[in-house]
Amino acid sequence: MSSENTSIKPFVIDIPQSEIDYLRDRLARTRWTGPQVGGWERGVPTNVLKELAEYWAGEYDWRAQEARINEFPQFVTEVDGTDVHFLHVRSPEPDAFPLILTHGWPGTFVEYLDVIGPLTDPRAHGGDPKDAFHLVIPSMPGFAFSGPTPDEGWGVPRIARAWVQLMDRLGYERYGAAGNDAGSMITPVLGAIAPDRVSAVHVTQVFSFPSGDPTEFENFGEEEYRRLTFLQRFMDEHSGFNKLQSTRPETLAHALADSPVGQLAWVLDLLRGFGEHPSEMDKMLDADFVLTVASLYWLTNTAGSSAQQYYENAHLPQEPSERGTVPTGVAVFANDFQAIRPLAERDHNIVHWSEFDRGGHYAGTDAPDLLADDLRTFFRGYR
Repeated sequence: MSSENTSIKPFVIDIPQSEIDYLRDRLARTRWTGPQVGGWERGVPTNVLKELAEYWAGEYDWRAQEARINEFPQFVTEVDGTDVHFLHVRSPEPDAFPLILTHGWPGTFVEYLDVIGPLTDPRAHGGDPKDAFHLVIPSMPGFAFSGPTPDEGWGVPRIARAWVQLMDRLGYERYGAAGNDAGSMITPVLGAIAPDRVSAVHVTQVFSFPSGDPTEFENFGEEEYRRLTFLQRFMDEHSGFNKLQSTRPETLAHALADSPVGQLAWVLDLLRGFGEHPSEMDKMLDADFVLTVASLYWLTNTAGSSAQQYYENAHLPQEPSERGTVPTGVAVFANDFQAIRPLAERDHNIVHWSEFDRGGHYAGTDAPDLLADDLRTFFRGYR
């Protein structure tokens, strides 16, 4: 008989002032690197990091961010032996459809705060009340207030199974699922293991890569090859974090747990984007968003536990994968890792495909209107 505590407890973020004072003290005593050679192509530039760190230590207001998050109902429950923190925002519309939203790394649940209002209460945001959702937005195991995890094994399949338990515990027998980054990997698996519960899935990336079969390129055009080149550049120039966290996450964790500026640099490099970096991305990258993400990792000391997911996924048994059958919607944003449609359709049952001329890897924050509208549009046929 399981001894798991299935109770759902209300949760309010209340970081002790001593922790905030300690963070500011550590920021003030940062030992910076020596003179820098080159620019972003070698990593986060010192001048960019110094400017953000000064703002973090001075004008940045964690309490304001904390209060904003605490406006939404939050809870904690034990699932499969670990605590799971989640937002559960019910719509005022009685016929709203349940939807679970999953973030990735180095994101956090806060990347979805700007879509909560439009999705739960479309009537108040110029939308159709028939499109309303009840939202469940968890922190992934090992991340922020769901961390650290007490044991091994928290890769994509186990997280997907945990989400089934979470939604069952909340009383949702049928629901939709959507995700970004790692959430775009977890969400299709959730649909595959619970097809009787998950009506459809929506993702902002599809991680479908060439298999080595040359016939896959027969119908490629200029756009597909452009995206393939983008993918190759990402692997060549921006994938170091993946290799390190997939092989030696604990080694990295010791450094990040002891240096707030190190933690900031580690998340900033990926929050900023990949490949060709258009100047408008820097304008989209709100400093308060970046520092709230960095603060969540620092204040919860979850740099190490969040990185473990990469190790777990890299060490999963290699089994042949079947093509997904759950109806899948894809939203491709202009300044993000862009899915290659023929490869995506090889692996998934793609029934909806949208492409946008703006937005980045964190569309819930930098293009919330587009993401919310695409979720509404897609799920109209699967409620």
